[in-house]
Amino acid sequence: VQLQASGGGLAQPGNSLRLSCAASGFTAEDYAIGWFRQAPGKGREGVSCISSTDDSIRYTDSVKGRFSTSRDSTKKTVYLQLNSLKPEDTGMYYCAIQFHLPTCMFERSITPERYKHWGQGTQVTVSS
Repeated sequence: VQLQASGGGLAQPGNSLRLSCAASGFTAEDYAIGWFRQAPGKGREGVSCISSTDDSIRYTDSVKGRFSTSRDSTKKTVYLQLNSLKPEDTGMYYCAIQFHLPTCMFERSITPERYKHWGQGTQVTVSS
Protein backbone atom coordinates (compact mmCIF):
# COMPACT_ATOMS: atom_id res chain seq x y z
CA VAL A 1 0.00 0.00 0.00
CA GLN A 2 1.36 3.41 -0.97
CA LEU A 3 0.07 6.90 -0.29
CA GLN A 4 1.41 10.04 -1.93
CA ALA A 5 0.42 13.37 -0.40
CA SER A 6 0.97 16.62 -2.28
CA GLY A 7 -0.23 20.20 -2.54
CA GLY A 8 1.23 21.80 0.54
CA GLY A 9 2.99 25.13 0.54
CA LEU A 10 3.07 28.61 1.99
CA ALA A 11 -0.21 30.52 2.28
CA GLN A 12 -1.24 33.77 3.87
CA PRO A 13 -3.92 33.76 6.55
CA GLY A 14 -7.36 33.63 4.97
CA ASN A 15 -6.12 32.01 1.79
CA SER A 16 -6.62 28.45 0.54
CA LEU A 17 -4.69 25.33 -0.37
CA ARG A 18 -5.76 21.99 -1.82
CA LEU A 19 -4.04 18.81 -0.74
CA SER A 20 -4.18 15.54 -2.66
CA CYS A 21 -3.59 11.99 -1.50
CA ALA A 22 -3.13 9.34 -4.17
CA ALA A 23 -3.49 5.77 -2.89
CA SER A 24 -2.25 2.67 -4.69
CA GLY A 25 -1.08 -0.90 -4.20
CA PHE A 26 -4.35 -2.46 -3.06
CA THR A 27 -7.54 -3.86 -4.56
CA ALA A 28 -9.93 -3.46 -1.64
CA GLU A 29 -13.01 -1.41 -2.41
CA ASP A 30 -13.78 -0.62 1.24
CA TYR A 31 -11.41 1.78 2.97
CA ALA A 32 -11.25 5.02 4.85
CA ILE A 33 -8.65 7.69 4.19
CA GLY A 34 -7.82 10.17 6.88
CA TRP A 35 -5.89 13.41 6.94
CA PHE A 36 -3.72 14.19 9.94
CA ARG A 37 -1.42 17.03 10.85
CA GLN A 38 1.48 17.55 13.20
CA ALA A 39 2.72 20.92 14.32
CA PRO A 40 6.28 21.31 15.62
CA GLY A 41 6.54 19.98 19.16
CA LYS A 42 3.02 18.58 19.16
CA GLY A 43 1.41 15.22 18.62
CA ARG A 44 -0.31 14.04 15.49
CA GLU A 45 -3.90 15.29 15.23
CA GLY A 46 -6.73 13.83 13.18
CA VAL A 47 -8.17 16.39 10.76
CA SER A 48 -10.65 14.55 8.56
CA CYS A 49 -11.78 11.19 7.29
CA ILE A 50 -13.72 9.98 4.29
CA SER A 51 -15.08 6.48 3.71
CA SER A 52 -15.46 4.65 0.42
CA THR A 53 -17.83 2.19 2.11
CA ASP A 54 -20.62 4.42 3.37
CA ASP A 55 -19.50 7.89 2.15
CA SER A 56 -19.33 9.09 5.72
CA ILE A 57 -17.15 12.13 6.42
CA ARG A 58 -15.81 13.51 9.67
CA TYR A 59 -13.85 16.59 10.65
CA THR A 60 -12.17 17.65 13.82
CA ASP A 61 -13.93 20.62 15.41
CA SER A 62 -11.20 23.16 14.70
CA VAL A 63 -11.56 22.81 10.91
CA LYS A 64 -15.33 22.42 10.54
CA GLY A 65 -16.70 24.96 8.10
CA ARG A 66 -13.25 25.71 6.69
CA PHE A 67 -11.87 22.41 5.41
CA SER A 68 -13.62 19.91 3.18
CA THR A 69 -12.62 16.47 2.00
CA SER A 70 -13.70 14.65 -1.13
CA ARG A 71 -12.65 11.65 -3.14
CA ASP A 72 -12.32 10.47 -6.71
CA SER A 73 -13.01 6.74 -6.49
CA THR A 74 -11.80 6.06 -10.01
CA LYS A 75 -8.35 7.40 -9.13
CA LYS A 76 -8.31 6.30 -5.46
CA THR A 77 -7.46 9.91 -4.68
CA VAL A 78 -8.70 11.96 -1.76
CA TYR A 79 -8.57 15.72 -1.56
CA LEU A 80 -8.51 18.12 1.36
CA GLN A 81 -9.56 21.68 0.56
CA LEU A 82 -8.20 24.08 3.13
CA ASN A 83 -10.04 27.43 3.17
CA SER A 84 -9.80 30.41 5.51
CA LEU A 85 -6.41 29.24 6.65
CA LYS A 86 -5.11 30.29 10.05
CA PRO A 87 -1.55 30.30 11.41
CA GLU A 88 -2.53 27.47 13.75
CA ASP A 89 -3.19 25.28 10.71
CA THR A 90 0.55 25.18 10.11
CA GLY A 91 2.06 21.71 10.22
CA MET A 92 3.00 18.61 8.30
CA TYR A 93 -0.10 17.06 6.79
CA TYR A 94 -0.24 13.31 6.32
CA CYS A 95 -2.79 11.04 4.73
CA ALA A 96 -3.34 7.49 5.89
CA ILE A 97 -5.60 4.59 4.98
CA GLN A 98 -7.31 1.88 6.99
CA PHE A 99 -9.27 -1.15 5.87
CA HIS A 100 -10.28 -2.77 9.16
CA LEU A 101 -13.27 -0.55 9.98
CA PRO A 102 -13.65 1.65 6.90
CA THR A 103 -16.18 4.13 8.21
CA CYS A 104 -15.92 7.72 9.39
CA MET A 105 -19.14 7.67 11.40
CA PHE A 106 -17.43 7.76 14.76
CA GLU A 107 -15.22 10.27 16.56
CA ARG A 108 -12.54 7.62 16.88
CA SER A 109 -12.51 7.30 13.08
CA ILE A 110 -9.87 10.06 12.98
CA THR A 111 -7.68 8.59 15.68
CA PRO A 112 -4.17 8.10 14.26
CA GLU A 113 -3.75 4.73 15.96
CA ARG A 114 -6.47 3.23 13.78
CA TYR A 115 -4.38 3.73 10.63
CA LYS A 116 -1.54 1.41 9.62
CA HIS A 117 -0.51 2.79 6.23
CA TRP A 118 0.83 6.34 5.96
CA GLY A 119 2.06 8.69 3.28
CA GLN A 120 5.18 10.83 3.58
CA GLY A 121 3.49 14.15 4.42
CA THR A 122 3.26 17.57 2.82
CA GLN A 123 4.11 20.79 4.66
CA VAL A 124 1.52 23.54 5.11
CA THR A 125 2.74 26.88 6.42
CA VAL A 126 0.31 29.71 7.09
CA SER A 127 2.05 32.99 7.64
CA SER A 128 1.87 36.61 6.55
